[in-house]
Amino acid sequence: MHPIHRLAHHLPALPSGTSFQPVVQTMRGIKAFVTLLFDESGSLEPVWELSNSLLNSPAFQLSIAALKTTPEAAAILSERYVAPPYDLDELLQYPQNSLGYVYACHMKQLGFQPFEPVMPIDSDTHYVEYRWQKTHDIWHIITGFDTSEMGEIGLQAFYLAQFQLPLSSLLIANALIATTILQPECLNPLLEAIAQGYQMGKVAKPLIAQKWETAWDKPVDQWREELNVQPVRP
Repeated sequence: MHPIHRLAHHLPALPSGTSFQPVVQTMRGIKAFVTLLFDESGSLEPVWELSNSLLNSPAFQLSIAALKTTPEAAAILSERYVAPPYDLDELLQYPQNSLGYVYACHMKQLGFQPFEPVMPIDSDTHYVEYRWQKTHDIWHIITGFDTSEMGEIGLQAFYLAQFQLPLSSLLIANALIATTILQPECLNPLLEAIAQGYQMGKVAKPLIAQKWETAWDKPVDQWREELNVQPVRP
C-alpha cells in the first residue's frame, strides 16, 4: 500500500457533522510534499497544491497574527491594497536603475510573464497569499537571490523570517530532505543559503507591507537601503 493511502487508512474517524474539507486539504498537501521530493519536471503545480492546503491552517493564522504586530503590515492587511497587472513594456520606460526597469528586464531575460494570482481576496490569509505570489519576483530583485533552486530556498528562508509563511518552512524542509537523499554534496551550500536568507529577513523591514507599484521609479538601491536589506551578491 502506498504511504499516502496507508496514512489515510489510519486517520481517526471524524465526529458527526465535522467537515471533511480540512482533512482533504491536508491529504492533498502531503501528496504534494512527497511529489516535490522526487519531481524533476520543474512543475509548480505541487507547490500551489501545497500552498493551498495551508491556507486555513493554524500555522497561517499564527503568521497573520505576527504580521498584525507590525504597524506597516497591519495597515496593508486592513486596506488589502491591490495593484493593477504589470505591463513589462511600460515598466521599461522607467530609469535604468529604477525598480520598474530592473524588474521588467529581469522578467524578460528569464522569459517570465508577471504572475497575476486568481483567488478571492476575502480574508487576511487569502490577501497575504495573493500579495506574496504577485510580488515574488520583486522580492528576488530586492534580496538579490536568483531563481536557481538554491536561490529560491534562500528566499523562502527570508519569507520565513519575515512573517512565518508556512509554505516556506515546508519548502525548506522538502529541500533539506531531497538534498540529503539525492545531492548530499550540496547540503552545506543549501544550509548557508537558508542561514543567509533567514538572517536577512530578520533584520529587514517587512517587504509584504510595501506598495512597490506606487514607486516603480525609485532606484533599487534606495529601496534596499530604506528596507535595511543587504542583498546577496553574485
